[in-house]
Amino acid sequence: MKRSSGILMPVFSLPSEYGIGCMDEAAYDFVDKLARAGQSYWQVLPMGPTGYGDSPYQSFSTFAGNPYFISLGEFVEKGYLSKEECREACRGMGNGQIAYGQLFQTRLGLLGKAYSCCKDELKRNAGFQTYQKENHFWLQEYGLFMALKEKFGGRGYQEWEGEKIRRHEEDAYQQYMVELEDRVNFYCFLQWTFDRQWKKLKTYANDHGIKIIGDIPIYVSPDSADVWGSPELFQIDEGGKPIGVAGCPPDAFSATGQLWGNPLYRWEEHKKNGYEWWLKRIQKCFEWYDVVRIDHFRGFDEYYSIPYGDKTAEHGKWMPGPGMDLFLALKKELGELPIIAEDLGFLTDSVRKLLKDSGFPGMKVLQFAFDERESSDYLPYHYERNSVVYTGTHDNNTTRGWLKESSKADKDVAVRYMGAGRYASDKTLTKGMILLAMNSVSDLCIIPMQDYLCLSQRARINTPSTLGNNWTWRMKQDAFHDNLCEKIRRITKLSGRLPAE
Repeated sequence: MKRSSGILMPVFSLPSEYGIGCMDEAAYDFVDKLARAGQSYWQVLPMGPTGYGDSPYQSFSTFAGNPYFISLGEFVEKGYLSKEECREACRGMGNGQIAYGQLFQTRLGLLGKAYSCCKDELKRNAGFQTYQKENHFWLQEYGLFMALKEKFGGRGYQEWEGEKIRRHEEDAYQQYMVELEDRVNFYCFLQWTFDRQWKKLKTYANDHGIKIIGDIPIYVSPDSADVWGSPELFQIDEGGKPIGVAGCPPDAFSATGQLWGNPLYRWEEHKKNGYEWWLKRIQKCFEWYDVVRIDHFRGFDEYYSIPYGDKTAEHGKWMPGPGMDLFLALKKELGELPIIAEDLGFLTDSVRKLLKDSGFPGMKVLQFAFDERESSDYLPYHYERNSVVYTGTHDNNTTRGWLKESSKADKDVAVRYMGAGRYASDKTLTKGMILLAMNSVSDLCIIPMQDYLCLSQRARINTPSTLGNNWTWRMKQDAFHDNLCEKIRRITKLSGRLPAE
């Protein structure tokens, strides 16, 4: 990886017209601005359909794309929808925070109308037919899963009526596939449309010198087509309920740990079939992204298993993961892969060895660097070139928000480290943090868009282990203006990260 830089900006945060960021003119304009600012990468968060808590880390399928990201403009141009009805469905949203409840009530209806206008011609559409064939291993199953969720009032699959369909038995599966054929095709149509629009945008980005970094959660949602369709790969009982669930133990940030609730893998079953499910998952990721950031890398060395039903993560235990066996299988089948390992948190010697053996760059987060109690491994003088540095990630506060909420002692450490005056403003210190990251030896530097905009904690994307007010921030129209592009380009050139012309 050459010395370079990029910006972290979720698709949903783009200032698109109809209530949520999507693959419309705002996305293409963002790519143009990235190129103008001398950037080489655009990092997006997971792009799957959002489930519980509106989180992209709790998706209904690891293979599917979020239908909210589909640009309605394509259907307006084709005459399937009118601008008036699109605007009416999004009335009151504007460029403010995302109103997921309103989107849930209105967006699928609009997409359903567009589908009704073209579903007859889809039967003769060669592109749609090819897409279905190439994605047969997950697409129809996902379509039926979503159609069944509709039929059973949005309930999790463990609560569907009929034991046979809950258990994914073949006769019930085929029966509902016939009964719900039109809704299954609707969900397949949404995925085809998402795939077309995203790949077109990705090609545009690549043609303008911008590579896409995509995130892959290590775990999947308990209520997902993945678990329903392949229960043998997960630690669940015959009723579909998890035996153990994922999370993190108590630490300095959380006295009771983090209880994520995702089902854990039966790694021995994955190993038996040559990690086929993981191979397909990673292959799908590299259709959409140029680089993949794998979430919670430690879980591949050891994973934290919390008994199902516990209210906190205090009584979990560490269990062995697949280690290098998985990554060697990926390398054998797919070759060398540009992967970033999310190796944050407490790391054991075995995790460090796994990271070294894999050759993947790990992550450095400056907000973790400044602790008045002890010297931190996240201070820039500890970095190695094969790493990716961030001021903060989507799980951190904005840097300006972090500066405001940090203890005076920790903030003083940051001020002294940067050589800033004791009365330096948070805006000046935010710029100083960006410069620290950009001037570090890490091969790649990623700065969240909110930090370049110097936004407060109100622009924070996610606060881990909380529900509500997450995943909703949207950038204001024209916030990424030409003057800001030029400032970012100057910083990028000064730090030796400007792409060769």
